[in-house]
Amino acid sequence: MSAAETKAYKTSLINNRRYLGNKYKLLTFITGVVNSECDDIETVADIFAGTGAVSSAFTDKIIITNDLMYSNYICHYAWFGAEVYDPQVIIDYVVRYNAKTKCGENYMTRNFADTYFSKSDCAKIGYIREDIERNYKKGNLNKRERAILITSLLYAMDKIAVTCGHYDAYRKGAEFEASLELYVPLAEINNNTDNECFNEDANNLVKRIEADLVYIDPPYNSRQYCDAYHLLENVARWEKPEVFGVAKKMDRSSMKSKYCTTSATKAFETLINDIKAKYILLSYNNMAEKGNSRSNAKISDEDIMRILSKKGTVKVFEESYKAFTTGKSDIEENAERLFLCTCFNEE
Repeated sequence: MSAAETKAYKTSLINNRRYLGNKYKLLTFITGVVNSECDDIETVADIFAGTGAVSSAFTDKIIITNDLMYSNYICHYAWFGAEVYDPQVIIDYVVRYNAKTKCGENYMTRNFADTYFSKSDCAKIGYIREDIERNYKKGNLNKRERAILITSLLYAMDKIAVTCGHYDAYRKGAEFEASLELYVPLAEINNNTDNECFNEDANNLVKRIEADLVYIDPPYNSRQYCDAYHLLENVARWEKPEVFGVAKKMDRSSMKSKYCTTSATKAFETLINDIKAKYILLSYNNMAEKGNSRSNAKISDEDIMRILSKKGTVKVFEESYKAFTTGKSDIEENAERLFLCTCFNEE
């Protein structure tokens, strides 16, 4: 490839997306606690992994990621998957997709034209997603290459969507200022061969896995992630479901998290009881009585301490920061707390 061709694309890193509750800005805080308080950590399980930002700080370990949403799982597989991929394959597809100008009608244009994206960008999104799937089924892409290209598409969509960083609604009458441009994700070619990525209920997963450190970052409040990111989930799954309502949402009933409901405390207690680890590190902010009712935390500090104290010895660490929210909560002093549980030896 010539020098001119190698400059025909841009690159992206794992943190180059907007996401509610993203812990990227808190990685120094999190890793500082782990490095100073935890011994002999070889395996880290990030069981509500979201963007995968926290997992990205532990790439020198064996990583186990999990998320209930497939759109997050596919990104985890792109960044952390054990399968080797060919970066030139990714570059070639990205350059070809970015050069594509004429794309016909498809699922995206029929359902989302001039909502979150312009009709022309919807046509391109639909074309690219269909082409990725077609080439994967033909054997032209391996599973990780497919995941990396889908991740590139999801990040590109997120960059230009006419929203405030989520998809609860689009801004009617807004101008579509930017056009879709895919970047090449700079994913490691050779990750740890023991890395695993899961897409399931964390409460079920912990019954089958073990790790030295289990990091827990569950939803804090009633805002379901599948509601905020339904469109990215739709494109990632590519099952082409019927969509409805002003926000063009699909059926998400199977993706609802118990941690956003009044069942959160019970689910958390069951989760902790089933974890097999040396250390449990819980991220949970101080939103119990702040913001509006939807923003309030579902699990009280008293319940967190009661449940964790049954499992081991607990220390609490705190750091203030400005969180990325939906824009409906004006919280001046957000504090992220880390509850570190050194588990009792159960042998």
